[in-house]
Amino acid sequence: MRVEVSPGGDAGLERGGPAHPAAWHRRKTIEQNKTTVTEFIDALFTKGDLGAVDEYLAEEFVNHDPPIGVTADREGMRTAGAMFRAAFPDWHSEMDILVGEGDLVVEHFTASGTQQGEIFGVPPSGRTVTLPGINIWRVRDGRIVERWGRLDELGLLRQLGLVNLP
Repeated sequence: MRVEVSPGGDAGLERGGPAHPAAWHRRKTIEQNKTTVTEFIDALFTKGDLGAVDEYLAEEFVNHDPPIGVTADREGMRTAGAMFRAAFPDWHSEMDILVGEGDLVVEHFTASGTQQGEIFGVPPSGRTVTLPGINIWRVRDGRIVERWGRLDELGLLRQLGLVNLP
């Protein structure tokens, strides 16, 4: 008999057998949270849908590590989305790892795009840049309420020619 372990460490979800209702509910919620995060990222950054902020972020959303030059609230995320899409119309993220646990979703990604507009004072260059990073999102009642992130902002600034380091 094969036993699968659900997120959160609950054993006992036997293949073909009855699942414990609490474990099933936790697993379903984690999958829904992961879907919420991936849909938000796709809508805001890949498609440029600024309304995604209203749809996916809670009113009390806090960005503990906002991108350079934006505020730590919902409007800051909207500004970041608009700024990146204006400079890189083909901006998109490739999800390398996506993990859910409880109300947290962790993503390791690599975003990229071709610079067709001004960003951080740098005129359009036609260069393709990449931005790897890790985000941690907290989701409550189907809405994102918090974000923590570590992005390679220095690498991005180097690619844009704003930082010259060996």
